[in-house]
Amino acid sequence: MQETKPNRLQKRARFVVPSRSDSLLRNFTELIGGPLGKHSSPGRTTSGPFTVERVLVILTVIAALLAVLAKDYCRVRGWETPGQFYATCYSDFPELFRNRGLGNGIFPFFSQGSLFEYPVLIGVIAGITAWLVPGQGVGNERILGFFDVNATMIVAVWIVTVLVTARINRRRPWDAAMVAVAPGIILAGFINWDMWAVGLLALGMYFFSRDKLLLAGICIGLGAATKMYPVLILGAILVLALRTGKLRAFFITTGAAVASWIAVNLPIALINPSGWRYFFDFSLERPAGYSSPWFAYNLVADRVRWVQMDGATINALAVGLFVLACVLIGALALCAPRRPRLAQLVFLIVAAFILTNKVYSPQFVIWLIPLVALARPRWRDFLLWQAAEGLHWAAVWMYLGQTTSGGSVQHNIDMSYYVLAVGLHMLATAYLMARVVIDIWDPAQEPLRSHGEDDPHGGPFDGARDWLRLDVFRPSRSVLPWRPPATVETTDLKAPQRMEVSSDG
Repeated sequence: MQETKPNRLQKRARFVVPSRSDSLLRNFTELIGGPLGKHSSPGRTTSGPFTVERVLVILTVIAALLAVLAKDYCRVRGWETPGQFYATCYSDFPELFRNRGLGNGIFPFFSQGSLFEYPVLIGVIAGITAWLVPGQGVGNERILGFFDVNATMIVAVWIVTVLVTARINRRRPWDAAMVAVAPGIILAGFINWDMWAVGLLALGMYFFSRDKLLLAGICIGLGAATKMYPVLILGAILVLALRTGKLRAFFITTGAAVASWIAVNLPIALINPSGWRYFFDFSLERPAGYSSPWFAYNLVADRVRWVQMDGATINALAVGLFVLACVLIGALALCAPRRPRLAQLVFLIVAAFILTNKVYSPQFVIWLIPLVALARPRWRDFLLWQAAEGLHWAAVWMYLGQTTSGGSVQHNIDMSYYVLAVGLHMLATAYLMARVVIDIWDPAQEPLRSHGEDDPHGGPFDGARDWLRLDVFRPSRSVLPWRPPATVETTDLKAPQRMEVSSDG
């Protein structure tokens, strides 16, 4: 036994220490003794009972308690307007429980004649959690029970998402602390069932990083059956497959995703065609939603007497701008001097979808949080972005309290301040996108590759050589497989500097 223990310790993976790699976090370590010394060996020695993952779980539980406290006003006094807006404790759960028949025994998609404006898996989750609430009717106690059951399950999914994010990159598990303590999840995690899609996408990315393409595709397909946005990862996988020539990874993952999505949706489409189509019809026909750029434009246009956009124009512009953004992201992926990481491209695509979509619900911010932790794990940028989202969070509820409920004047804000908050959230998201684009074009600046890694999230693409690259901005030259800096050795002091690190991944 004494001989095997050292061997186990030697197999522990060394990980990047946050207090060394992040200048902002380094300033917050004085109370616990300062940053870790340069001669320590993190990951090779036992940490006792407080492992990284256990600490992350503790942080998530604390954040979840804060999220529940943020809803305490409504949990005590009920979800009634305008109080739920001014107390910023609004949730879709009570509204849907009352007005979609969930409290009266209607199971979305399975009860004939029921209409539910969400994808199939959310309907299944809503129906099951409604069954778990004892009693009958839509009284306050049952509404509170429905909220608490869903909140408890979301916390479980939140913990899984944190652990999966930590395991995607074994050298940087602490990056998952962004997901564990994110203000955006604390404020918006209990509005709707979006966390289920976030967790399924995180699982899909974890399996993909481990080359388990079938499992990755299944999780992505199930995520798309919960919220449509997880399917956007397939675009990132496609351009990386083109750049590396590993098209098999794309076809297997996409095939599994399509098969799992069909397996969930086809039975519902057969037994309740009108109920199944309602989500797609509702998404196509609905007007611009609160906090979208199109809604903000129409508010300004109404005040200054410009021509407002109708639904058809908004649909065309939203789709056109998103397609244009995807084309630009694809061009970046194929033209960059070094192959981008998977998480970077997924973040750019999802962020572009959020900025161009005709709907921006406050809970959509949680879609991006795990992707930011993987694409750009820098706490300063993360906290600035979250601060902007927090200001938008407060503004949208004050605005809704006025426009939908005729709330008291002293609690309201003028439309111009609400539009400014929408613009601030968009600028903060665009800033993160710009930082990621800079990291892609100049990998020496980005956190992961500055430590000698290629793409720990990339699965079959990690360390792969280029097969297709468009040399648009510089002359073509030979493409070599990527290797970490430590593997390239030379005794010739006059050797060209570009031999130290291959710029091609």
